[in-house]
Amino acid sequence: MLGEDFVRVLYIDLENRKADIRERKDLYKYLGGTGVAAKLLEENMKKGLPPLHEEQPLIISIGPLSTIFPVVTKAVATFISPHTGEYGESHAGGRLAMAMRNAGYDAIVITGRAHKPTYLLITDRNIEFKDARAMWGLDIEEVGRVVREREPGPGKRSIIRIGRAGENLVTYSCVNVDTYRHFGRLGMGAVFGSKNLKAMIIMGERDLPISNLKEYFKTYQEIYKKATQTDAMAKYHELGTPLNIKVLNAINSLPTKNLLQSTFEHADDISGERFAEKNLIRKVSCTGCPIGCIHIGQFRREFDKGYEYESIAVSYDHELVYALGSLLGIRTSDEVLEIIEEVELAGLDAMTTGVVLAWATEALQKGLITKEDTLADLEFGNTKEYIKAIDYIADRANEFYYTIGNGLNEAVKKYGGQEFALLYGGNEMAGYHTGYGFALGQTVGARHSHLDNAGYSYDQSAKELKDEEIVDYVIKEEKERNVLTSLCICLFARKVYDRPTILKALHSIGIDWTDDDLTRLGNDIFFTKLRIKKELGYSLENYRFPKRVFETPTLWGRMDEERLNRLLRMYIDRVEKEYEDWSRGQ
Repeated sequence: MLGEDFVRVLYIDLENRKADIRERKDLYKYLGGTGVAAKLLEENMKKGLPPLHEEQPLIISIGPLSTIFPVVTKAVATFISPHTGEYGESHAGGRLAMAMRNAGYDAIVITGRAHKPTYLLITDRNIEFKDARAMWGLDIEEVGRVVREREPGPGKRSIIRIGRAGENLVTYSCVNVDTYRHFGRLGMGAVFGSKNLKAMIIMGERDLPISNLKEYFKTYQEIYKKATQTDAMAKYHELGTPLNIKVLNAINSLPTKNLLQSTFEHADDISGERFAEKNLIRKVSCTGCPIGCIHIGQFRREFDKGYEYESIAVSYDHELVYALGSLLGIRTSDEVLEIIEEVELAGLDAMTTGVVLAWATEALQKGLITKEDTLADLEFGNTKEYIKAIDYIADRANEFYYTIGNGLNEAVKKYGGQEFALLYGGNEMAGYHTGYGFALGQTVGARHSHLDNAGYSYDQSAKELKDEEIVDYVIKEEKERNVLTSLCICLFARKVYDRPTILKALHSIGIDWTDDDLTRLGNDIFFTKLRIKKELGYSLENYRFPKRVFETPTLWGRMDEERLNRLLRMYIDRVEKEYEDWSRGQ
């Protein structure tokens, strides 16, 4: 809690419609965000129960710097992932961190299952359990509209909600946050659905007590100038992450057509430059951020005969353009936006949806599945058929869509095609086929995300590949990112918030930590997550990478399977030794 030596946790029991607030001094050493969320997950999870059991918890946490410093905009959620069956973590921006701060909560723990569809209204004065039966079945956009009409309230609020995919427990359904942001990937939307929780509205008007305003303001200004007047974050405002499309395409690293290719003949037509020239209409920021990295693109859609069109605005970034563009062979920016819109309304994770559909396209070509299964003529480049399939996934339209609604791990068990299923550690591939650093990094990351350790960055910056360096990079970077995400700093601002800057910001609000304290925090979180994963049965022993990743060239040429397996073994051995040393010190 800002200005205090404790973390203020709101506990919500959906089944009994009860709420309780506790001031947890023992959590203070984890600061907030990832650290606090991981510890609260560990102490509340039920390891003998399935991920979507009503007793499993859902945690959302912010940090001490949240929204009072530039680009400290994230809220962190943890849960048992229905997608992988192990540790789940997701981050989202928007207005959520601000709303939690103004409502006076550092973390929220939700357990139980409501007896009927419910939405929560959380304020600094009250917690209300409200009837959401009329919202059940509505898409993301409609839910937002209904909630805004029902709960006008003050402007300092955040609305998070699920679509049909979350209601139907698709294991890669997401939670939409304030329209343009998301808790994506590992199935937080299904966790909401399993709890009969359709939406949450959080708002409040609490003061933010900062004791030394002079020092705080001086530090704020220094960080603001660093973020806005240097090139540290310039690329995120200008073209945004879609600038990666042309860059990766030029170095044989853009996954295309289910990774049958690593370059795309239409890359220029779905590049960041093309989106900016043809579709970009505005740039939006999360609350507390001066950068404006959220790029909103527009496309026209005909809704009736006689040249009747409507203009549709959706946000886009590299991962969406990769997964719903190059990976599916989609040739134009308009068509990519059209597919993104369908994914958004259904409440699905864009990356996993794209990878699943790319696999299904190839599986159909190879005869592993039929059109009776797909109900759509899936072929690379066919936008209209992919849009049909997206709705079928969200609705779990038949046995095939029910199966792929549980992700590629389940799909290949039933239909085969494991050799071309783009999976790393049980999570679908992100948009970087750069080489060994990426392949190892996404596989071993705590949440199997490319953002856990950015192994792709090593691939792109290294002058030569050295096995020890790759393993060392992946471990050190994940620990350092644990520090950043415990403070809820957007990872786009990692060059702004170096260690001295972090310590100065903390000092300005009365938290006198040292560099050693930050190192200890990064280690504690890294191994706490590993301990959670072990308790849930996680193991990389006997792990096998999909054959496809070795068949298609990367920046460094084709990867050697034996070398990647050796890197994985090196990583496991080193982390196990460090884990034993850490455990003895606890």
